[in-house]
Amino acid sequence: MSLKLATFKVDVTCPVGHPLTAGWKEPAIACADPLHAIGIVLFGPAKPVVLCAVDWCEISNESHMMWRRQLAAAAGTNADHVAVQTTHPHCTPWPDEEAQRLVSQHTGLRDVMQPDFCHATLKRVAAAVRDAVTVARPLTHIATGQARIEHLASNRRVMGDDGKVKAIRWTATKDPEVREAPEGLIDPWLKTIGFWDGDEKVAAAHYYAVHNTSYDDDFIITNDFLGLARERRAAEEPRVTHVFFNGCAGNITAGKYNDGSHGNREVFTGRIHAGIIAAETTAKRVAVNTFRWHVTPLFLPPGTDMNEPDMQAILSDTTAPAKDRIKAAIKLAGLRRQDIPIPVGCLKFEDLAHVVHLPGESFIEYQLFAQEQSSADWVAVPSYGDCGPGYICMDRSHAEGGYEPTDSFVSPGAESVMKDAISKILGA
Repeated sequence: MSLKLATFKVDVTCPVGHPLTAGWKEPAIACADPLHAIGIVLFGPAKPVVLCAVDWCEISNESHMMWRRQLAAAAGTNADHVAVQTTHPHCTPWPDEEAQRLVSQHTGLRDVMQPDFCHATLKRVAAAVRDAVTVARPLTHIATGQARIEHLASNRRVMGDDGKVKAIRWTATKDPEVREAPEGLIDPWLKTIGFWDGDEKVAAAHYYAVHNTSYDDDFIITNDFLGLARERRAAEEPRVTHVFFNGCAGNITAGKYNDGSHGNREVFTGRIHAGIIAAETTAKRVAVNTFRWHVTPLFLPPGTDMNEPDMQAILSDTTAPAKDRIKAAIKLAGLRRQDIPIPVGCLKFEDLAHVVHLPGESFIEYQLFAQEQSSADWVAVPSYGDCGPGYICMDRSHAEGGYEPTDSFVSPGAESVMKDAISKILGA
């Protein structure tokens, strides 16, 4: 059977007044840039595979399952053959159906999401997928490339001599001493894979690991620098569908190079855009006649503080900070789906290219681990799939301290579960 692909792109911009970051921030007061859901549907010898990136902060738990189910139905495939990732700009929606239901039962809390908008948006995306598959194109070649990005990503966890986190580099880091610390562990490479029909490039997917937020204190809707760079490239090639997937950026920000000056958004956009062009320039086309999709179920251990009575108590406590109450609702939503696994999927074009789709705000170590485990010459590791787990740290991170372990929805022991899943699908 010959390979085919279809592409789709849908405006998913939320209205002014919509909750941002699951209600942790003030609602949106204006819109600077449109948000999109962009994706590729691949057809081969088995069930179709859907790869979709959404310009939202996160999609969690039941909301993420809804996306996979409805896109699967539209493409004529199974839900575990659908990978939905977010690009993670902060001033955007973060839907979680069960958390919203819980929040709506209590007073004094912002909504997590506007269900009517989120449901209508998903319906439109599914309709676009359904339309796209009727006009699928032949897929004859792929082209993989990469380019090094300088002066953008940095590790958020600045370590002290005692082996503990001594400082956090936020998306915008005001303290010059914290900015001057070494970059730390990152993956500096932007990866690109192009999908070709003969001599015509039909689509290109790009991957880079960094928190996609230059500043988020204005409550204005934006797809931020990853989305802006993607759209700039798309404007240069209007016949090509360009999609951007964020990597394992749970502990990666632009904080070393970003003091929060608003002009840095354009600077970072330019660096990513130049990286896309450089990566595509290095790419060489290779004929393909098959691909495989491997998937394995992931059951992550819930956070040690996560139990129904305690979370209910925080949610009901009108004297507790609103952010803590909303976070408790999201944790409850995660607890109530513990018997439903998160699928980890891997797209393989023989040993030419492997793409491993991970959940949550995974640490960069998982991306580097997948690259080490893979037999392919080119490996990309998009994260920000089902974000019900929140930050997926390394086990040692909990002893090191810092922000992410305290904000994670999973406990120590998650590392071995993640690595086992990665090894399993790469070795399948």
